[in-house]
This record gives sequence, C-alpha cells and structure tokens, in this order.
Amino acid sequence: MTNPITSPSRRRILLGAAAASAVTVIGASAAHAAPPAGGASPARPTQPLVARDRVATARLAGGPARFQADFHERLDAWLAFWSANSPRSWSTPVEVEGTVSADGDAFTLCTIRISRDDETRDAFAARRVDAAHLATLASLHHHFPSVRVEAGGALRVTDGPAGWTGSAEQVAFAVTACRELWGLRAADATSWRAHASRAGLAADPASRSGWAAFTRASLRHGLRTESY
Repeated sequence: MTNPITSPSRRRILLGAAAASAVTVIGASAAHAAPPAGGASPARPTQPLVARDRVATARLAGGPARFQADFHERLDAWLAFWSANSPRSWSTPVEVEGTVSADGDAFTLCTIRISRDDETRDAFAARRVDAAHLATLASLHHHFPSVRVEAGGALRVTDGPAGWTGSAEQVAFAVTACRELWGLRAADATSWRAHASRAGLAADPASRSGWAAFTRASLRHGLRTESY
C-alpha cells in the first residue's frame, strides 16, 4: 500500500521500544531472583477459550483462533475504535494478520488491511515504521494496559482494563509520540507530561482520562483525521 503519511525516523521510533524492552528484562530478572513471600503465585484460573475467525469486521488471516472471551471483546472494541478514527477513504478493516498466545489472552498484531479504490491495502504493517505505525500503537495503548513493540515492529497486547499504569512501555510510547508525532523534540521520560500538557493534548496525560485523551489524539494525528 502506498502510504501518504510522512514517515518519522525508524531509529527514533524503535529507540522507545528498545528502552522499554531493557526495563522489562531487568524487571523480569528481579522477579525470578526474588519470588513472592509465601512461595509461588497461585495459578491463574483456567478459562474456556472461544474460537473466533474475526476481530470486529476483519477476518483473521490464517483462519479461526482461540481467545479468552473478554480479551476478544476488547480486541473488537479496539479495532472498531481504530476504524472510526481512520481516513474516510478507507473501508472498515477487511483482514487482520497476527498470532494469539496459547492461553488466549495476548495477541501480536502484524497487519491491518483495508479496501481502497477496489484494492486491498495494508493500512498498518509491522515492517513499515511510519506515522500510521505510531497511530496504531496509540490506539492499542488506548484499549490495553500492556502494549509491547516486538522485533520487526509487530505490536503485542495482553488482556486487562485500559488506563495509565506508568509502565516502561507506556512512557517509551509517550516520549516517542511527543517527539515524532507532535514535534515536541525536547520531551523525555521526565518531561513529556509537561510538554503534552502545554501543547493542549491533555490536562494531565498521566491520569486515566488524560491518557485516554492523549492516545486518542495521537491516533487521529498520526492518521491525519483530526480535522473531522
């Protein structure tokens, strides 16, 4: 698909992912070194998985997959939100390519395909790091508490209620969005909130309502749909 959106620096965008990954690895190592008091955490209750061949309007490339039911509902709501804020010339998504985890509560997004001018095109592609990539990342942060950029640009989300958590992944995204989408080049991990607030993106982007406003605005700005 020919993408009309100007591409930010791939290196700059992936820097945020690298920073988040480094913190995550350190945290994971600490967790293994110091198990919670009283022994191992209790096993997560097993939930029945449901077979689905679509996410919202889009068929799943490769056929049906098995999801946790509530997680699939969140994915439906996310893709409907992404589509509602996409350009009017794009159809609703016709295909999503990605993989579901074995326990059905994580999804790695690789491609969103839409129809335009009677052709199927990649509106989002993991390999193509551009403003649409950042916009899609924003839409996932709007709906999920944990969103990780994988090697190659795929986006992995896990189930849970949306909202600001202050995680390394959220901070890395916020800094990158400020710099690459909004041109706030001085933003960093300690100052991005002030920069975003002064730019009018949210009164307090590190609050529940502020994070929702910041991610929504970043989605629309990245897809160039903020004028309608």
